[in-house]
Amino acid sequence: MPPLKLNNQNLAQIAAAGEAQVKVPSYSRGGAVKEGIVHVGVGGFHRAHLAYYVDLLMQQGVTDWAICGVGLQPFDAGMRDVLAEQDHLYTLIERSAQGSFSHVIGSINSYLFAPDNREAVIAKMAHPDTHIVSLTITESGYYYNENTHELQREHPDILFDLDPANEKAPRTTFGFLYAAMARRRDAGLKPFTVMSCDNMQKNGAITRNMLTSFARLRDPSLADWINEKGHFPNAMVDRITPQTSAADKTALADKFGIQDGWPVVTEPFTQWVIEDHFCDGRPPFEKVGVQLVTNVHKVEEFEKHKLRLLNGSHSAIGYPGSLAGFKYVHEVMENPIFRRFVWQMMQDEVKPHLPDIPGVNIDEYCNTLMERFSNPTIMDQLPRVCLNASGKIPQFIMPSIAEAIWDSGPFRRLCFVAAAWFRYLNGVDDSGKSFEIEDPMRDELQAKARAGGTNPAELLSIKNLFGDDLRNDKRFIEEITTAMELIARDGIMNTLPKYID
Repeated sequence: MPPLKLNNQNLAQIAAAGEAQVKVPSYSRGGAVKEGIVHVGVGGFHRAHLAYYVDLLMQQGVTDWAICGVGLQPFDAGMRDVLAEQDHLYTLIERSAQGSFSHVIGSINSYLFAPDNREAVIAKMAHPDTHIVSLTITESGYYYNENTHELQREHPDILFDLDPANEKAPRTTFGFLYAAMARRRDAGLKPFTVMSCDNMQKNGAITRNMLTSFARLRDPSLADWINEKGHFPNAMVDRITPQTSAADKTALADKFGIQDGWPVVTEPFTQWVIEDHFCDGRPPFEKVGVQLVTNVHKVEEFEKHKLRLLNGSHSAIGYPGSLAGFKYVHEVMENPIFRRFVWQMMQDEVKPHLPDIPGVNIDEYCNTLMERFSNPTIMDQLPRVCLNASGKIPQFIMPSIAEAIWDSGPFRRLCFVAAAWFRYLNGVDDSGKSFEIEDPMRDELQAKARAGGTNPAELLSIKNLFGDDLRNDKRFIEEITTAMELIARDGIMNTLPKYID
């Protein structure tokens, strides 16, 4: 039987077809539900995370929080077209060594493509039924200067949106949020909660600061209103979601009998920790496993575990693994030397600096991470893990090193990871094969990596990435220099055994 095209009409047949059971929406959609959430940035992660949680709630009969998706960028036209052809349905494929499971997700009830109709997006955000505007817009979408912690007010897109003549045709997320907030205030409505779902530290606080900074440049009274009455919960999000491939679509059609133009592949694990700070109501997220906490400090404790253990270990897998010629995360973890290295780094050098969280067993979390990294069905590619390292290494690796410097703790494996990244920046692996570096600071990083050779001083001189506590610590300089020299001389696989017990 040929695969069935994913749409409302075929849902019953899809549920009964294929080699494996497929879970489909049991709830009504369209005009039968309210769209309480407007989400900007409908990509793979959103569809595997927030939209997944909302779908679980809708399966339980919660019908006031369906999602209207929004695409602001020209490249979002592809998502607009696929979702429109499929009645805004898509398939979420969970893969693990135990098997694959598919869910047809129906929580995205409609989709607006801003370049088609910018006014429609503003009106939707300003609508009384909209209680939350959520964001997955990546770091660049926040126009946040990491050095000054201020809005990039001179950016051409921000300057365009600050011009009152363009208020009804904004380009940036903040232009849309500003226009919609102004309408809600003038209509006597509450602000909507602005909920960042991006993987950034203090994502809610950054969102608040950037939006109020933008508003203050246009209308200080509106900025005060947003700051006083608006809520911007901080959150920690986690679910590994690789890019969808053509092979994923073929496998979905062959095994589950579904023809889906843009399915999402993910792992069974998912986590979301969020401050319970909402100004105009919220879904009962606690019913579907979301961890609601009382303040940003509690979010930061969970976030610290994730950044240092999960993301730090991804760095330990990605940069050395790439130099050694591996392609996928699970292939690196299949190597017993790499596996021991990652485990010992987590246990001996990262865990000692992490906070105790009631109800959280760090060793169990570490074991879960090892299982997740080893999942052979996700096919998580190392280039994805290695993207934009200038924004990752200073968050994921260097803070553990800095704390080890402070209390004279062990950090040689962490130094090995940093040294591997320094080597990786040259763009040539241990076999002499060239590869592309994707990083907003690529040109500067590569120039300094090549000029420095096995001396870390050139790269460590970049003050917006590395602090004086690193540059001025003799033990750290000696350790990272040794690792750089060994990797340059002997390669990753010959050097790695020297860093495991």
